[in-house]
Amino acid sequence: MKKLIDHNPHLSHPDEDISGQKVKVPSLPKLVTVNRNRQITNETIVPTYEDCPPSPDIEFLDHWFPLTSLEDMEKIHYDVIIIGSGAGGGAALWRLCEQWQNEGKRIAVLERGDLLLPTHVANLPTAKTAGKFLQNPAFHIPRAEEWPEFPGAKQFFGLGGRTLQWGGAVPRFHPADFREWPLKLDDLVQYYQIAEQVMKVTTAFIRDSDLHYTLLERLRKNGYHDATTIPRTLDLHESEYGQIRSNVLFSSIEFIAWAFNWNPFDLAVRANVVKILHENGKARGVQVMSPDLKSYTIHGKNVVVSGSTFETPRLLLHSGIPGKAIGRYLINHSFVSTRGFVAREDFEEVLGIANILLPSSKERPYQIQVHGPFPYEFYAYETKPLMTELEISLFGFGIVEPNRDNRVVLDQTNVDTYGVPKLNVHFSYGAQDLAVIEQMVDEMHKAIESMNLDNITSPCLFPPGLDFHEAGTCRMGIDPSTSVTNEFGQVHGMSGLFVADNSILPFMGGANPTLTTIAIAMRTADYIVEKETR
Repeated sequence: MKKLIDHNPHLSHPDEDISGQKVKVPSLPKLVTVNRNRQITNETIVPTYEDCPPSPDIEFLDHWFPLTSLEDMEKIHYDVIIIGSGAGGGAALWRLCEQWQNEGKRIAVLERGDLLLPTHVANLPTAKTAGKFLQNPAFHIPRAEEWPEFPGAKQFFGLGGRTLQWGGAVPRFHPADFREWPLKLDDLVQYYQIAEQVMKVTTAFIRDSDLHYTLLERLRKNGYHDATTIPRTLDLHESEYGQIRSNVLFSSIEFIAWAFNWNPFDLAVRANVVKILHENGKARGVQVMSPDLKSYTIHGKNVVVSGSTFETPRLLLHSGIPGKAIGRYLINHSFVSTRGFVAREDFEEVLGIANILLPSSKERPYQIQVHGPFPYEFYAYETKPLMTELEISLFGFGIVEPNRDNRVVLDQTNVDTYGVPKLNVHFSYGAQDLAVIEQMVDEMHKAIESMNLDNITSPCLFPPGLDFHEAGTCRMGIDPSTSVTNEFGQVHGMSGLFVADNSILPFMGGANPTLTTIAIAMRTADYIVEKETR
């Protein structure tokens, strides 16, 4: 009674009627056993976890990102449904959420894969190299037996897509690369700039590297005046003002994180979209199946397909989307590598790493990248061995001309667990592609001589698909007979249906495609936002 009165000075007498008044009820002291049965009582009581009620603002999750059930998604009519969460899907989501902050728009993201990692694998202290994960079937599913004409291909399914283990090289396309496009470089410049800013593209990671600048200077003295540093997505900013930075290499997980904090969206993983629902030339939503083969219908005004160069045309074809070019014009990069060695004593400290780019151009229908020294480039939590010779590798990526006969088609006699026909892939290099490979190999020998490398290995041409740069199967263009979408990624003759992944690229120069795919996806998102505000 005394404690009650002490906590409530407005109570004048213990027998006072306090009906309807607010009073503070003090907690009673409890015995808490700590340190081998030593008892602490009264004012020195230490409350246990059970005595501390959780904050109403904290929601405990059994996974590292909030998920929405397909049952709950079925009850909502979404403004946009995004299929896939890799580079294109993540960029479209990021841009939509940035533009629609606080506007109450509903967005759904459906990812076929699971929650694999919350960051790029190279950001994990326990990942010796990102390449180790290439052998993990949870990350890459080899397709050599199923697609013998494209045997290097591997598919990836998981939140964040291939950006969980990509190299982060992001050169822009050369102006000449837009020769078969319905848009020009100028249409993408602002989106290149936006993407480079949010992905923290930089060349500062080779600062003070004597190896890099010495090899670069040797190349320039021997006629390679356009040799430069490979731009990569690396966050090199120091932690400051209490903000801790944890992701050096960029992945689509960062797109997803930014988006969720701007405009909350619904995400479902292990959600296999089997059909795009459409009626009278307009997308209406999607049919999606859970791992237990239960079917759900998710409704939406707009559907953005970012499945991949293989899965996007597969879905369009199985959904009965009209289009003579769907699945055709499969392109990639011819992929050649070689290596040589330089003496360690020829370079000063700080040795650093080399990341040099000979960009593609009209005269050079390929790019050549110079990396090294191996294995120094990927060492983090191991003692670096002292080597007298440094291994330098060259990688060449050659232009492959679009060919209507290079295509993916449905195999109606072979369906997956969800009843969707699997793919057959038809691909071969043409005479012009082979000529580019030959020219690229000659150029690599000249670059090797320019850098004074010794003990050169013979150039190796990798099997088609091993470059992981496949594109073109839902290419943009003006003519519906030779293209699938218009310049904004909207499928010809189908309102509200868009494509935002590598499959949309009608032609690919020697540059890595990811930055351009991201820029296009952001442009498509802006088009959707503008369309919805009319």
